[in-house]
Amino acid sequence: MQDLVGPVLGTLALVAVGGYLLGSIPFGVIITRAAGAGDVRQIGSGNIGATNVLRTGRKDLALATLLLDAGKGAAALLIARYLFPNDLVPAIAGGAAFLGHLFPVWLKFKGGKGVATFFGLLLAAAWPLGLLAAATWILVAVLFRISSLSALVASAAAPLFALSPLAALGLPAPAAITALAAFTAVLIWIRHAENIGRLLKGAEPRIGAKKA
Repeated sequence: MQDLVGPVLGTLALVAVGGYLLGSIPFGVIITRAAGAGDVRQIGSGNIGATNVLRTGRKDLALATLLLDAGKGAAALLIARYLFPNDLVPAIAGGAAFLGHLFPVWLKFKGGKGVATFFGLLLAAAWPLGLLAAATWILVAVLFRISSLSALVASAAAPLFALSPLAALGLPAPAAITALAAFTAVLIWIRHAENIGRLLKGAEPRIGAKKA
């Protein structure tokens, strides 16, 4: 048994590092610079995610950032699942990719807030869970037109969806996926601390509103 501990830990470490490096690719920065739209970190909120990329006025760049940020989380999890067909290793890879997006080594650990990567992870891990979380985001966005509130509610709801009776109806959300949803939700709430403060003050901007 002890002879297996070293290789297992080595494999988990390799998966975690690989997932982190994949997740740390700053697509928002790369895309805006390549398109001649400047450094996204120097505009708006300074965030590297799709919402801030949209402030460049380029919807195409924002969409590309959204898809690539979601895709890198999904890719990390799916590659790990292909190589190690179980629940734990893909969840570790996905969680590491999420950390990579939030704290990318290439940008001095100053990354995004993880919402797109969060949805990519959930859709890859258990697509019904991802769709439920996405539907929650859309519902809150339609009702309140506040992107950050939509992200906070959707992320908080995801672990609850995984633990709900919906799991008995075919929702593939084993313990590792539920833990991944909870882990990413906690980090999303931490990264949205400033947004939460503005929400409590009623000062959070609404979707489509122009800054003064």
